[in-house]
Amino acid sequence: MGLVIPLKKSANSAYLDLKNLVNNKLSEVEKLIQVKLDSKVSLIKKMSTYHLNSGGKRIRALLTLGSAKLAGYDILGQRDVSLSTCVELIHSATLLHDDVIDESDLRRGVKTTNALWGNQSSILVGDYLLSRCFEIMVDDGDLEILKLLSSTSAKIAQGEVMQLEHKGEADLLEETYIDIINLKTAALFSAATKTGACLSKSNEKEKGALESYGKNIGLAFQIADDALDYYSKEVIFGKKIGKDFYEGKVTLPLIIIYQRADIAERNFLVETFKKDKRTKDDFEKTLQLIKKYKAVEDSLERAQYFVNVSHDALGIFKDCPEKTILQNLTGFSLNRSF
Repeated sequence: MGLVIPLKKSANSAYLDLKNLVNNKLSEVEKLIQVKLDSKVSLIKKMSTYHLNSGGKRIRALLTLGSAKLAGYDILGQRDVSLSTCVELIHSATLLHDDVIDESDLRRGVKTTNALWGNQSSILVGDYLLSRCFEIMVDDGDLEILKLLSSTSAKIAQGEVMQLEHKGEADLLEETYIDIINLKTAALFSAATKTGACLSKSNEKEKGALESYGKNIGLAFQIADDALDYYSKEVIFGKKIGKDFYEGKVTLPLIIIYQRADIAERNFLVETFKKDKRTKDDFEKTLQLIKKYKAVEDSLERAQYFVNVSHDALGIFKDCPEKTILQNLTGFSLNRSF
């Protein structure tokens, strides 16, 4: 496995370095989030506050702030704070909707809002967060960023629908899987980092470089997350092992074992994912195939490719602390412990 074995200490250090780089700005993002969560409807405020305070690490907001700093945004400006808040609200809204779609009762080890308050309220509060996000974009007034972030929201929705469309397909193509995660996950990462470049009035080459940096971090991030759903030694980040499996989501480890399996094993996978509900015995048998064909290891190796592309995308920028910190962060997607 080499470089893709989890090295949590160094990954966490890279995250903390970025957090320290923009620490004052991140505090301002947190304050603005609280302002935007305000509502005269008490249930909206209660649910949105609970959701936003349930353990997220604000990685997308940090990437927006860090990218803006690398690209030369004025440290005294406040647009980076506003638009980082916007990115974080988009992410939070999609999580609220995801938990309803997936019928999840836990996220990051705590009860989801839909488990506590029901699906209808969760969907509407997610819509509320998106509306607050669009208020921020309109107030900012930059048409390029407005177009970028609004189109990103559409991409995320398309990715979720595409995933539903292919739910239970044991023979899902790897190309289709990459298309799905590019829309549902990587699109917001790339929008976050490109927003930082847009704020700084960067040239098209720098915008493209930061967009590629974010996109490839996002792809690696999602592939690693999907692989760890089958990493049965421990529960990672408060996420139940096998969650994707029981929900019928076909991710890269399953695609790999289907590609390598014999006829009997393929038939087992097809029949398993045709079921409305999969059993613990189904999961144990699938884990045996995952181990047999080293699907977790190979998934992480594929994710490493995207880590390398992300790291190299920043090569056009001059050497500086911001560049070093953002490049060091690329391994975070594979090696994080939260």
